[in-house]
Amino acid sequence: MAAHPTDRLGFLLSFRGELTGARIRAALGVVGLHPRKAMTLMRLAPGAMSQRELAAVMEVDPSQLVAILNELESEGLAERRRDPADRRRHIVEITPAGAEALERVDSAVSAAERELFGDLSAAEQAVLRGLLDRVVVDPTDHDCGAG
Repeated sequence: MAAHPTDRLGFLLSFRGELTGARIRAALGVVGLHPRKAMTLMRLAPGAMSQRELAAVMEVDPSQLVAILNELESEGLAERRRDPADRRRHIVEITPAGAEALERVDSAVSAAERELFGDLSAAEQAVLRGLLDRVVVDPTDHDCGAG
C-alpha cells in the first residue's frame, strides 16, 4: 500500500515549500521584485564584490547572474564597474535606490514570515533552519529560474 503523501517527507516539504514560496513571492510582488533579484540585493547589501564572487555565493551559473544584474542595472538598483586593478573583473554594488528597495523587501518578507512561522517559537524556528540547512540539495542539479 502506497504511503499517504503527508507521510512522505519529500512530498510534505515540497508542498509546504511551494506554499511558502508563493507567500514570499506575493510579498516581493508588492515591492516589484522577483526572489532572485531580492536575494541578489541582499547579497550586495554588506558591500561591493566581484561578479564572480557574487555568482559563487548565490550558487548560480554566471550567465544567470548576468541576466539578473542586467535587470537590476536597468532598474537602477545595482551597478557594475570594471575593477581598476584588473580590467577583466567587474565589481558589483547596490545603489542607493537598491538599498531603499531592500528596506521595503525586508519589511514585506518580515510580515510574510510572521504569518508563516508565527506559531513557532524562536527556538523552534532555529531548529527548523538548522534542519533545512542539512537537507542535501545541489542547486546545480536544478534550474530554479533566474528571472
